[in-house]
Amino acid sequence: MKKNLTVLLVFCFFITVFAQQIPVNSSGLQFSINFYDRHIYYPGDGNSEPILVRVSITNSGASTLRFKMADEHSFSLDFSVIDTKNRFVKHSRDWLRKQNSNRKIYFREVSLEPGETYSFIENLKDYIHLELPGVYILQSNFFPELKHSPDASDFHNTSNRLSFEVKPAPGPAGLGSIPVSENTGEVLEAQMIPPDQVITYILAARQKSRWEQFFLYLDIERMIERNPARNKQYKAESEMGRYRMIENFRHELRQARIEKDIVAIPVDFEIERTTYTGTEAEVRVIEWFAYKDFREKKRFTYYLSSRDGIWTVYDYVVENLGTE
Repeated sequence: MKKNLTVLLVFCFFITVFAQQIPVNSSGLQFSINFYDRHIYYPGDGNSEPILVRVSITNSGASTLRFKMADEHSFSLDFSVIDTKNRFVKHSRDWLRKQNSNRKIYFREVSLEPGETYSFIENLKDYIHLELPGVYILQSNFFPELKHSPDASDFHNTSNRLSFEVKPAPGPAGLGSIPVSENTGEVLEAQMIPPDQVITYILAARQKSRWEQFFLYLDIERMIERNPARNKQYKAESEMGRYRMIENFRHELRQARIEKDIVAIPVDFEIERTTYTGTEAEVRVIEWFAYKDFREKKRFTYYLSSRDGIWTVYDYVVENLGTE
């Protein structure tokens, strides 16, 4: 009896040791991120101005997927953000404090069958300190065996990349950057509409002298870059300097001091042809402009690009077709 008990205890011991050495099965793990309830983002406190990101872990393999999930998600997940000058934005103080503290990591093991997805929402500002307006690129790393080091040296899966913009905080210096309807005072948001409808929206807004609607689908940054001298100055500016250049460009457009063709008011227009791929579009439009004794006819070719499903105009050319 004692001999059988000894054999059983030894067997259980080896089973326990072997189980502790079995690695987490993370093959087939597909890791992705997208913005949750996307809206206009501002600098500031993460509680009052959060940037919410949906994190999704999907089992795209043929067998059961197992990974560890820390109760404190920052030990399973991390975010990295770079600005337009390819510089990494610093982590938040709270994140640094947690990562550099000597603490026990509590976790649970999650199992996903093929095709199943495990998702949760994280506030980017719990990880990254975003204090300046600007355009940024976001990416995330997931650590199926937990994150034990402050850097990304532990084994991890890398997500897709997302672009987003942080607007200047609403106030005396920032209100001019927020597109607001002249009629209702509501904040305008670009919609996922096809390229020809974008052009129709822009031209109709210009006919009614509704500047904020006119600007809504214009990629002002890329239009600035069309001019070599202006582009050189723009790239040399700080983030705030670039915003000042964008606001000045808008002001110059309003005054018809630059890009006079695109700000001229057509009395009539007709979409002639639209061609596009998944990310680039070309829309040709015949436009008529009224003068005292005649009407001038022009063909505009607008070039658009799509980002996150939103089409914006970044360039155009004009062909004079004579008078009527």
